[in-house]
Amino acid sequence: MTRLFAHLLCLGLLLAGPSAHAEKIMVAAAADLKFALDEIVTAFQAREPGHEVHVVYGSSGKFHTQIQQGAPYDLYFSADIAYPRALAQAGFAASPVQPYAVGRLVLWSASRDARQLRLSSLTDPKITRIAIANPKHAPYGQRAVEALRAAGVWSQIEPKLVYGDNIAQTAQFVQTGNAQVGIIALALAVNPTLSRQGGYWLIPDHLHSPLEQGFIVTKRAQGKALALRFADHMRSPQARAVMSRYGFVLPGEAAAP
Repeated sequence: MTRLFAHLLCLGLLLAGPSAHAEKIMVAAAADLKFALDEIVTAFQAREPGHEVHVVYGSSGKFHTQIQQGAPYDLYFSADIAYPRALAQAGFAASPVQPYAVGRLVLWSASRDARQLRLSSLTDPKITRIAIANPKHAPYGQRAVEALRAAGVWSQIEPKLVYGDNIAQTAQFVQTGNAQVGIIALALAVNPTLSRQGGYWLIPDHLHSPLEQGFIVTKRAQGKALALRFADHMRSPQARAVMSRYGFVLPGEAAAP
């Protein structure tokens, strides 16, 4: 009986070992990453059984503020690389700022063929509600305003605008009919759910400043091995392939016309 008890005890310790050392990390990510990063996290966790990566999606600008106020994020993925650069300069980063993609803007609609639309089409009186992300804290919203101004339609479009808190909520406004057209991220428009509902038109890059995106491991994650391994995984061929499939332009690559 004593030998059996000792054997079971050893077996129990072996089985409990990995879970006893399980790590958890919290990731703050720009909402344009919703579908791509979900896939990347699923693949990463399959190679890291017992560990947990929890992702919160939202506005890059709001996350920037929250991290300065002590929010418990271990990694921060921003749709505008300027935000993590500012945090790194202020001492909130435990890693260099890593560029991971350049985002693209599109016109998208769930109720009409957006492939036939252009920014000038938005002046049509039949189009009364146009969704963009809030430019006060969402990089995609800031670039949408730049594109509308560059196209010379801002003054006509501004009264029609409805603002999403982030780019995912902006897409939701269009998806649910609360706006007829939206300026959203290509990475959301190519998702199967949205792509089945309507086409999109890619807004030319020269109409707005680049949506260069970057991430950091935050200071609170200093010494967290799981956070560092996830940062490394984002540079892997597998993760890059997922990002590419969702329309992101990757570091060292040129945008398709």
